[in-house]
Amino acid sequence: MWRSERRAALARRTVAAALLLAAGAAEASGALAFITNQGSHDVSVVDLAQRRVVATVAVGRSPAGVAVAGDRVFVTNPDSHELAVIELGSSRLLGTRPAGEQPLGIAAAPDGRQVWVADWQGQRLLGFDARSLERVADIPLGRTPSGVAVSADGRTAYVAERDDDVVAVVDLGARRVKARIAVGSHPYALLLDAARERLLALNVQGDDMSVVDLRTLREVRRVPLGRAPYGAALSGDGRRLYVTNQHEDTVSVLDAQSYESLQRLTGFGHPEGVAVQGDDLLVVNWMDDDLSVLDADSGRLRVRIPTGSNPRGFGAFVATVP
Repeated sequence: MWRSERRAALARRTVAAALLLAAGAAEASGALAFITNQGSHDVSVVDLAQRRVVATVAVGRSPAGVAVAGDRVFVTNPDSHELAVIELGSSRLLGTRPAGEQPLGIAAAPDGRQVWVADWQGQRLLGFDARSLERVADIPLGRTPSGVAVSADGRTAYVAERDDDVVAVVDLGARRVKARIAVGSHPYALLLDAARERLLALNVQGDDMSVVDLRTLREVRRVPLGRAPYGAALSGDGRRLYVTNQHEDTVSVLDAQSYESLQRLTGFGHPEGVAVQGDDLLVVNWMDDDLSVLDADSGRLRVRIPTGSNPRGFGAFVATVP
């Protein structure tokens, strides 16, 4: 289907889905989604209760990664080589800081004091103080570091070194890589399942997911997925795992314990970022310039919300506002 025809069809579905908004909006009250738009060089701030964009923030060239630390939202701009900072309450750009050669993946420490940025071209993990924005660490890595995850105690970072087919285990206190874990072909996004002591690595060329046991730091399973898996999220109760498959326009729904396939959702346009907020499943559509909101249990579409151009939402893009 040509893009114009596809967008017209999506608009018709959006009107029909609007009738379903009231039931889903209550659970998402007080939550904002910060969607990075690579094509329009800005961030769409979506009020998930109102089901609409409430602000658009210009941040830099080709924003990709996003993470929330306390009352601030951090965005990586790979093509302008910087880190942008947005104030959560006002959606106001507070400023930018140089962040290596091509910052991409990003994760915040659980205590919100630091953010960690993977420099794709510079082959480094950069650490920033979340308040002062001072760079506090510069740790050498392997080739094309992308996705980042930080342990619950804030002592360890896991970084996907895509072109080396490994995940680096970084001791943040010692500022060094202490181990590397062999995974599948071209790991990109990472998801930490702390409750099960597992790390999940999405292998974009292998069309599968590596399950890493964090006690032994070894891959213990390889789970088939769709074509080019990109983003992953757990349900609020931790029972379901959702994975976007870019080149298949689908979302895989798995049992998060056994990894049994439960459902394959369709109707997306090059889906990338994914999150769960309350009973909403949020899927960012790079090709369709919008955010799909679905019922997380049934997979039923609730609404599609237009965003900027080529949205990505790479990382943890949902923030709760008091």
